[in-house]
Amino acid sequence: LMNAAVAQDVDPAQITQHCDSVSLCFSKGLGAPAGAVLAGRREFVAEAWRVRKLLGGGMRQAGVLAAAARVGLEHAEATLRRDHDNAQRFAEGIQELNSPVCSVNLAAVETNIVMVSIRGGWLSPTELCEHLRAVSEEELAETGQAVSVLLFPWSAHTVRAVWHRDVSACDAELAKNKLEFVARKCQE
Repeated sequence: LMNAAVAQDVDPAQITQHCDSVSLCFSKGLGAPAGAVLAGRREFVAEAWRVRKLLGGGMRQAGVLAAAARVGLEHAEATLRRDHDNAQRFAEGIQELNSPVCSVNLAAVETNIVMVSIRGGWLSPTELCEHLRAVSEEELAETGQAVSVLLFPWSAHTVRAVWHRDVSACDAELAKNKLEFVARKCQE
């Protein structure tokens, strides 16, 4: 919700205005260690509260988590916009590689998520993710850096990259360079 609101430059209420209920996780994008809120009609929230208690849900000393959630909300726009910018730079870097191994549809990069298409039958998404995660002596010798990138095999021809508050612009550049290194090695 918050990523969509920032990407569209609208208030979250505008996106949710036709929803009966909304759940917002504070650890997804906002950087809190845990926590979520649920909004809806009074009866709905009361029933959700009852079921949560019935199933043993509840926390003591939740003020520290609430404080982290509040900080996340107060800084959401700037933090998420930075995440979106880093994702965009990563996607642009992949496009500039003009690699036969992978590509990106820049028009589809709207938030902090980049879907990377795997082409040419060089590697499967799972294999690409394994190569990106591993650090070889050859990589260290050639690039002078040991970089491990965690991407997720999304489909038969796609991997997913997601940015969050702990991934910097420098990290995005390192990830792009690692992908370039892996793609080049696949072609050799």
